[in-house]
Amino acid sequence: MEQPPEILVQLIDGLDRAGRIALGWLVSPAAWSQFALLAVSLLLAVYLTRRVLPVLRRLIDPGEAREGLFAGVRLGLMRFLPLLMPVIAYGLTALGEELTRSLFGSGAVIAFGKRVFLFIAARILVREVLREGFLHLLGRYVLIPVAALYALGILDDITLRLEETVVQLGNIRFSVMALIRGVIAGALLFWLGSWSNRQSADYIKAQPTLRPATRELAVKAAEIGIFGASFLLLMSIMGIDLTAVAVLGGALGVGIGLGLQQIAANFVSGIILLVEGQTTVGDYVELDGGEAGTIVKMTARACVLETFDGKWIVVPNEHFITSRVVNYSDQGSANRYEAVFSVSYDTDINRVPAIIEAAVSALPFILQKPDGPDCELRGFGDSGVDFAVEYWVNGIDDGRHKYGSPVLFAIWNALKAEGIEIPYPHRVVELRQPLAVPA
Repeated sequence: MEQPPEILVQLIDGLDRAGRIALGWLVSPAAWSQFALLAVSLLLAVYLTRRVLPVLRRLIDPGEAREGLFAGVRLGLMRFLPLLMPVIAYGLTALGEELTRSLFGSGAVIAFGKRVFLFIAARILVREVLREGFLHLLGRYVLIPVAALYALGILDDITLRLEETVVQLGNIRFSVMALIRGVIAGALLFWLGSWSNRQSADYIKAQPTLRPATRELAVKAAEIGIFGASFLLLMSIMGIDLTAVAVLGGALGVGIGLGLQQIAANFVSGIILLVEGQTTVGDYVELDGGEAGTIVKMTARACVLETFDGKWIVVPNEHFITSRVVNYSDQGSANRYEAVFSVSYDTDINRVPAIIEAAVSALPFILQKPDGPDCELRGFGDSGVDFAVEYWVNGIDDGRHKYGSPVLFAIWNALKAEGIEIPYPHRVVELRQPLAVPA
């Protein structure tokens, strides 16, 4: 006759032991006294919760003040109020366990009840408090099963079995329990790191006294510090010797020396850009390669330029260090532009500067400081007299904000109103021989 599977044998044996324990509790006076203590603890916990909960709600509720650090903390504490009843019941059963062990030398029943209250607290925590997607998922599939195994009193046995089950990959040996612990701790640490990184980034970017470049540098430094600490803590939790990190760092240095020079150069260039602050988010820049746009994002590897037509150009940070960059300064600063035009040789050119300067000054976006419009004679061309008017505007003529077109319209209208001709190219054709006239 074939032997049944080992897991079935263990299950039957466990059920048999549970049945014997339950039967022993039914006939034991000490067990009945512990059941009575459990019932009293539950009723007292419900009574205390009904009396204490309204008081705590009045003390913690921030009222209409829903913004600010302290209001956020108080709102967060209010989410934990549903845990009040099982926590009080857990504390009362803990006191009852100490009492029964001192009187009867046994407290298995009330200890089981205490673990059940802890399981109830875990369920309420997942259902009422951990509403975020990741934490809710982690609580549902990790915390509640662990609490259930602990309540049944078999968590230690399962943990021991998982510790004894060893997986070997080449020269690396680790237990299944270490792997599970590492996966859970890693997911929790890096979620916490992402949350902390978002909070710190929002806080740093909200500081008006810091320059944009300093804010970006502080955000990157906080991000590296948070995730670096999370990685080292995860290595410690998994039992990995941190000297292996030093070996990994040496291998990374060799890799940078052999094939990652550009990545390292861009990373260092990004740090230099952030520290110097000569180029930062919001600047309109033009590079030697022809790339031009507003810097909308600076990362560890590259800067992202947005053109006036909405396209994004990713430019490696190294280009900002090793090539010539024209920076039209921050948004909102004054910039000078010019518009070129010509008039006919028949024109009294002494009248032109005053006419054009008055017409351009009338435009609403033209600045009078640091200097008003200035019309200059540039030269005598093939078809007409060349002029240029220089003007200042508060912004950048980047294609999205088109200042040049209204200025040219104003020049045209002013010249037409004064009867001044704008020439077009003339060509003189000289005939060496007379044309033959047909008879």
